[in-house]
Amino acid sequence: MTASVAIIDYGSGNLRSAAKAFERAVRTLDADIEVAVTAEPDFVKRADRIVLPGVGAFEDCMNGLMAVRGMRDALDERVIKGGAPFLGICVGMQLMASEGREKGNWPGLGWIEGAVVRLEPVGGLKVPHMGWNTLHFTQPHALLAGIPDGDEALHAYFTHSYHFETDSHDTLFASADYGQAVTACVGRDNMFGTQFHPEKSQTLGLKLIENFLGWAP
Repeated sequence: MTASVAIIDYGSGNLRSAAKAFERAVRTLDADIEVAVTAEPDFVKRADRIVLPGVGAFEDCMNGLMAVRGMRDALDERVIKGGAPFLGICVGMQLMASEGREKGNWPGLGWIEGAVVRLEPVGGLKVPHMGWNTLHFTQPHALLAGIPDGDEALHAYFTHSYHFETDSHDTLFASADYGQAVTACVGRDNMFGTQFHPEKSQTLGLKLIENFLGWAP
């Protein structure tokens, strides 16, 4: 039976770029997996894996997601109740937080406790944080398996002005150094999120996507 990956279309995100990266990973794995960009809650309820991309302001992205009738309920049913593997990318990852503090305080999905806060310029570095950075893994995770750390670390592509400050170290899996520790990966249970864009992160990103496609939390 063909498995399915739902990349949610709610008007925010590099949808074609994400879809192409997932399709490439499927070919690399020679797997029987359908990759679909969708705004249909019923498809999300049936999907084996769910991806939530996001680009822009926290409030706009959250409002856009809530504006897709039935999508919030579909996500809660499939991800929270059904345990389907979930990957949030950039603002899609930030929406997993309790709240976002961008031009006000805005409620998030509340899946991982913590707040999305503005990066403060440090040591002459500019905000937004934009470009390539290596990752520091704070604890192991299946999605980071086979990705080198330390002296052999690969680079990931970031572009953001806010990052996710988790309330617990248990939900932090990787950080990047930008004059300060910047949250790069968060997760719990069947959910994982990356502040960087795996679809633009070449070898590192492709490996993470491959790991996600085989992940059985």
